[in-house]
Amino acid sequence: MFEIRVICAPTEAPEITKALSEKFTTSAVRQRPTRDGGRVRLYVTAEQQPSHWPAPEAAYATAPSIISEIGWTFRGARDCLHGIAVREFWLRKAALLDRIAVTDDDPAGGDPATLAVEAARRLMEIDHATGLGPSGYANGPYTPDHPDSIREPRGYVRQEYALWIRHH
Repeated sequence: MFEIRVICAPTEAPEITKALSEKFTTSAVRQRPTRDGGRVRLYVTAEQQPSHWPAPEAAYATAPSIISEIGWTFRGARDCLHGIAVREFWLRKAALLDRIAVTDDDPAGGDPATLAVEAARRLMEIDHATGLGPSGYANGPYTPDHPDSIREPRGYVRQEYALWIRHH
């Protein structure tokens, strides 16, 4: 748990308060004027929200080996013009890149992580454009345009892959 203090214009306070509550579990915001009276100070106690995304180990527990998925992705890219399901290709490619990134020395910021995020965003674009599933988007509780999905695209991939692999 930690304390956050923000000094801002009074008109910015609601937007900042909303943004903090989306990222953290927060207490009620205490607001005080600054000494000059032109701005306000916001004080909030916050703690990191627990991740609601499936852990990689859970999402990919029954996935084929990484080597097997590399082969499938290569064949999928080659056959993309010959009827392969585009969503399945991007889902499996994004999951493969996420799995590779998880094993990297820098799982959140290295080259594999960057590629995993780019592939995840492509999957989210496809899901948003095609409106799959009963929710109007994809199969999971978090849609591709949900703020948590936008903030953590690789979490969205894990959600969708875990749901997809259960049915395949």
